[in-house]
Amino acid sequence: MTQYIARRLISLIPVILIVSLICFSLIHITPGDAASAILGETATEEQLAKMRQSLGLDAPLYEQFLRWLGDVAVGDFGVSVFSGEPVIQIIWESFKTTFGLSLIAMLLSLVIAIPLAILAVWKRNSWMNWIFMSFSLLGVSIPAFWLALLLIIVFAVTLGWVPVAGYMPLSQGFWPWLSHLLLPAVVLSVQQAGLIARMLRDGMLEVMNQDYIRSARAKGAKEWIILLGHILPNAMIPTVTVIGVTIAELLGGAIIVESIFAIPGLGQLIAESISRRDFPVLQGGVLFIAVIYVLVNLLVDLAYAFFDPRIRYD
Repeated sequence: MTQYIARRLISLIPVILIVSLICFSLIHITPGDAASAILGETATEEQLAKMRQSLGLDAPLYEQFLRWLGDVAVGDFGVSVFSGEPVIQIIWESFKTTFGLSLIAMLLSLVIAIPLAILAVWKRNSWMNWIFMSFSLLGVSIPAFWLALLLIIVFAVTLGWVPVAGYMPLSQGFWPWLSHLLLPAVVLSVQQAGLIARMLRDGMLEVMNQDYIRSARAKGAKEWIILLGHILPNAMIPTVTVIGVTIAELLGGAIIVESIFAIPGLGQLIAESISRRDFPVLQGGVLFIAVIYVLVNLLVDLAYAFFDPRIRYD
């Protein structure tokens, strides 16, 4: 297992390098730069040239990339060209907010998806299955921005149960923190719950046709014991992949949802850095998200060994 983890970690290095190169290239081939964004449209060419020199933007692109990559290797992501704060500090503060939002959304997704999938399999020949199929299809189809606006109108504006938008840190109290994250978490969880529920239901239906399930029924085991004790645990194995990808997507930051609800997370940070052309923050944020994706994929692979003892890594 240790050797497998070491090999996987080593294999992640070229992936992160390629992602870094692609991100750097795409950012620098777009029109404009940080100097023009800072000085504005009224800046003269002389002023822009001095600003580019101070920011190191006058050097060839390959030199800029190698310099940035070398700094990142020692943990220096640079500073924001607007606020002057260290990029790693800005990203970390945004990540903590997105992590809390993602955690609530993931818990809601599982709370919705698992019971719904179990009911759909339990009542697979009844109207419950139709409700499940409708929900899962609606969940993966409904636009996030439309659902967000609908929830704001109903629960924030009309009923006044939760704030319309904004964010309160956990240090200000649990309920203020949760109330500001509840609606965006519901928006994020609906689509993920639909995906997880559909995957889990299909897995459970496939496991039901296995010989050991027929043997359990032949021995007189109760159906609910078979469903929860044998079918569900085995069906969770392929579902782990979907859950892992879902976690990575949520931690990556939901730009639309965070922008609508004014949540200062990774998604909103990247959106603002694009509009401001704050290259150090944008490059650092994208690299941070890429690292999250590859690490979560590694954890998903390792989780297979936990859920399925038959799997061993040499």
